[in-house]
Amino acid sequence: MIDVLLVDDDPVVRFGLTMMLRGAPDLRVVAEAGDGAEAVELARRHNPAVVLMDIRMPGTDGLTATETLRSGSPAPQVIVLTTFDADAHVLRALRAGAAGFLLKDTPPDELVVAIRHAAQGRPVLSPEVTRRLIARVAESEQDSRRGAARRRLDLLGDREREVAIEIGTGRSNAEIAARHHLGLTTVKTHVSAILTKLRLNNRVQVALLVHDAELDLPDGPD
Repeated sequence: MIDVLLVDDDPVVRFGLTMMLRGAPDLRVVAEAGDGAEAVELARRHNPAVVLMDIRMPGTDGLTATETLRSGSPAPQVIVLTTFDADAHVLRALRAGAAGFLLKDTPPDELVVAIRHAAQGRPVLSPEVTRRLIARVAESEQDSRRGAARRRLDLLGDREREVAIEIGTGRSNAEIAARHHLGLTTVKTHVSAILTKLRLNNRVQVALLVHDAELDLPDGPD
């Protein structure tokens, strides 16, 4: 038997969840809480295997309660169940140790399966939230890559940076020299310095770094 604690400030929602879960022979609702603080107290008293946790509640919110519950011992599995699917809330809940994140319109049979999975220590995410999470992680990785590339380019002097950006557009040394009124030897010297400072082996790597930095590039060669 899997003991479940329901946490939501709306008693109608709690009643609906109780009715939905009552049809599953291996699930038992042991308590209901109307806010995060009450959830923590009831979890300590009843030691549920799984907590269905709302986010937006008066007083202690669901994310704070999740962090408190998951830091304790024994720690119940927490499924965040809400109508609010903002990416920041998904990430905070998962970082706090939540087993999953489901929307309140999740069909009853899927909710029952999710509780069973959570009780077994298996992660639970609705398809919609999974897609959003993947997109957010990809965006975070892109932000991280952009920041790292810009920090590396900051190692260059002003003229070297200009030359690196021109390399990013695909211009040759001769074209760079003509555009900036520099001697060809001077451009070659700057290119050599760029490769040395950035610890790169060739112009292609410089171009990739410039593009990772997502700088405003001048128009490339015709």
